[in-house]
Amino acid sequence: MSDESNRLALDQQKDQGETRDERHSDDQFAVALRGFGAVGIVAIIMILSGNLLVAPVGAILVLVWVWRSHTPWREIGFVKAKSWIVTITVAIVFGCAFKFLMKAIVMPLLGAAPVNQAYHYLAGNRAALPGAIFTMIFVAGFGEETLFRGYMFERLGKLFGSSLWAKTLIVLLTSVWFGLAHYYVQGLAGVEQATIVGLVYGTIFAVSGRIWMLMIAHAVFDLTALAMIYWDVESKVAHLVFK
Repeated sequence: MSDESNRLALDQQKDQGETRDERHSDDQFAVALRGFGAVGIVAIIMILSGNLLVAPVGAILVLVWVWRSHTPWREIGFVKAKSWIVTITVAIVFGCAFKFLMKAIVMPLLGAAPVNQAYHYLAGNRAALPGAIFTMIFVAGFGEETLFRGYMFERLGKLFGSSLWAKTLIVLLTSVWFGLAHYYVQGLAGVEQATIVGLVYGTIFAVSGRIWMLMIAHAVFDLTALAMIYWDVESKVAHLVFK
């Protein structure tokens, strides 16, 4: 009986040892994912490459990276809102007002055309509306904010630190990157608008560390733009202030 007890005890110790080894190996991999060695660099390349395909792919890979690297969700801005009603209300008002400000004042001052030719095909195009709405909400709101604000702020923050100058540099770098990402489809005007949007959203994120309001505001910003295009009132809005 004692021999059987000893054997069971040894087996239990062996299992516990293997579990500790597995946990240690898992922790090492998580640390490597959070670092900037070979594993960390490969993870960054995979996430950015996913974004080159479609923004949500990169964002989904960011979520996988956060989970597997044991990175706290708050570090990419996924912090529970103090009040969802206030957050959603502020986001909707801000996103809509910001788009009107950009369309009626900022972009005309920069010499942008009153009509966005890249998306003018959506004017009155009811068949394309569901896909466009999905894109504005999931690709832009969720995908771009998760990547350009949440993930990139976390990664660059680990490199540069959390000082005022570091955060300022991160806002500038991510804004320029965000702007350039819009060149292929929207040209120079798209770069200018996206860079300004990146500066505003990036500054808010750097100060608040919260991403939900920005996700909603981003989606509303794009949905407002879609409404202007669909009902063919872009030119009217663009000439509200400057005739």
